[in-house]
Amino acid sequence: MNPLSHLLPELEAGLVALGLPPRPLAGQLLDYLVLLDRWNRTYNLTAVRDPREMVAKHLLDSLSMWRQVRPGTLADLGTGPGLPGIPLALAVPGLQVTLVESIAKKTRFLREAVRKLGLDNVRVLESRAEAVDEPGAFDQVTARAMDTLAGILAVGGHLLAPEGRLLAMKGQRPDAEIAAMPPGWRVQALETLAVPGLDGDRHLVTITRDPAKPA
Repeated sequence: MNPLSHLLPELEAGLVALGLPPRPLAGQLLDYLVLLDRWNRTYNLTAVRDPREMVAKHLLDSLSMWRQVRPGTLADLGTGPGLPGIPLALAVPGLQVTLVESIAKKTRFLREAVRKLGLDNVRVLESRAEAVDEPGAFDQVTARAMDTLAGILAVGGHLLAPEGRLLAMKGQRPDAEIAAMPPGWRVQALETLAVPGLDGDRHLVTITRDPAKPA
């Protein structure tokens, strides 16, 4: 019996609202949440302490971008405890996720989560994003709470394949950050995300290389 099973109805309703099949995904996400809650009490992996809050602020927030994620390779930069990478790895068929995190206590948790959840489509790299020596290896790069758009591109842009896309999750509409992007990149899409159970602005910025304005 999952000790957080009382959260299952709320999680399933949130998944349905996002257009995702609730089963078996909700059960898998709750297994991940149990691990995160247990480790968080000792290692302080996230400032959100209440598992009920984690349902909206972590799980459903991470999955609010799932429609824009395509099968293929994805690097999740500064993933922390695996957000959004682990929920996306569970939800998107055909997705191969690399979790990039430089803090050792977080990568220890990530490896344990990958092992316990049987995530054979996920690997963990203990590294800073700029030190990952895999240029052009990823169809998609994502970052949920890492840096400005220019900062993300500076440390992770080299990881994207020529036609690859940066999927950057933001709170308020990041017009100033978009204006400050370096040459060689363009905004392909800017979308408002609706997260069940979460108030406040959420946006997804999709960025690709701009062949008309090379860096």
